[in-house]
Amino acid sequence: MLPDKPLESQEILDRAQALGLAIDEPEAYVAAVQQQVADAEGILDFPTSHQESVRRQWSVPSAQENPLNAWYVRTEITEATSGPLAGQTVAIKDNIRVAGVPLMNGTKILEGYIPQVDATVVTRLLGAGATIAGKSTCNAYCFSGGSHVSDTGPVLNPHDPERSAGGSSSGSAALVASGGVDYALGCDQGGSVRVPASFCGLVGMKATHGLVPYTGILGMAPGIDHVGPITRTVAENALVLSVLADSDQVLPKTSGVQGLRIGLVSEGFGRPTSETVVDDSVRATVHQLSGQGATVSEVSIPLHLAGAPISAALAQLVIDNIFTNDGQALGGEPVDEAFLRQQALWRTRPNDLPQSVQVSLVSREILRQRHGTALVGRALNETHQLRAAYDAALEDFDLLVMPTTPMRATRLPGPEAGLAEVMALSGEPLSNTWPFNNTGHPALSLPCGFSDGLPIGLMLIGPMNSETLLYQAATVIEQNQKKENT
Repeated sequence: MLPDKPLESQEILDRAQALGLAIDEPEAYVAAVQQQVADAEGILDFPTSHQESVRRQWSVPSAQENPLNAWYVRTEITEATSGPLAGQTVAIKDNIRVAGVPLMNGTKILEGYIPQVDATVVTRLLGAGATIAGKSTCNAYCFSGGSHVSDTGPVLNPHDPERSAGGSSSGSAALVASGGVDYALGCDQGGSVRVPASFCGLVGMKATHGLVPYTGILGMAPGIDHVGPITRTVAENALVLSVLADSDQVLPKTSGVQGLRIGLVSEGFGRPTSETVVDDSVRATVHQLSGQGATVSEVSIPLHLAGAPISAALAQLVIDNIFTNDGQALGGEPVDEAFLRQQALWRTRPNDLPQSVQVSLVSREILRQRHGTALVGRALNETHQLRAAYDAALEDFDLLVMPTTPMRATRLPGPEAGLAEVMALSGEPLSNTWPFNNTGHPALSLPCGFSDGLPIGLMLIGPMNSETLLYQAATVIEQNQKKENT
């Protein structure tokens, strides 16, 4: 249906003037613009495809049913009674579409939106016999490595409710760690699967970019979007990934670390926010593998420290996708027009956005004014250099290792916390994780010990499509941890 208001000549000329254009033939110019606009708006005369409304039962849990604030809504969706995940419950991060169930993505801007199509990963889980137990709380627009930036309130860490569960897949990790579900899905653009896994003492996989389809999931930018499993054990993680992935070649076929060359990346340790107990625990855990046939040594990759500025520069693309394009990565999957209309409401309600998101919006405008798109181009070029640096190290080593997060779970900011504290707690956990979103290498976080009751996370990184090898090494580390704890 065409707009009621006709396109006036003065509006066209005003728009041209705002762009700094000099118009020599105003009448012809106006006519040409009117024709192009009319041609584009002609698509509104085409009938929209009719889609049956999907109805599924869901409920909002009470505070008593949701002590960690980890659930957004509860469901009980089962479509197959057999399969590798039969009888297992799964929580779905609330930026992943589940048809007929509300999706909020942590922001009140999207409150009330109900998708009508399942994401591909949801279809695969249901086909494998899993039961979707609900949608898990995530940070607003997934813009945080902490669990304190959601319009439904902070998610609490099961090990210490005064601490962060990590972000942005905070609810997913808290639910698995507390026993609320068997498995959960998270999405990872800068560490949002691995950071919650680290803070909550779980196994979290960010697989090789593109191995798991992202269709039907709200993303940040196609080049960094990943979705993956969060589980209690390595074997469970490999099983769930085998259901999600386009390839079934992810389950480990051999055991042990005999002959593996493992490199401890020096730049991943001793970060400004690093805790000594974390660095020491990761090193000790990996050196233990030397007695089991692996060769462990240090490797320096100076460009690893470039991950933060690269990600900051590429954040302009994230802002463009989520806000300029209303969350639709152009040229990608089929568009949900209801979502586009809902997301567009941010323009009339900008103060409903979290301050951290507002900062990113303003920063993007300033950077665009000062540099155009040159910083994005530089960051993309540096990403190629960073990928090459990891690949060069992986010619000498089978796996690379560093702490997943430089610190254990951080304390949640109090109600009077200022913007500086909120921003720091959102960004600091990501320093080791986000480079691998840019390069696409698979990275797996798993627990390697506890200190003062808080988990410590270790991250394994491998060549592209080396998930099998990551699981193989992780299994040995997990077995060693069990022996130490018995």
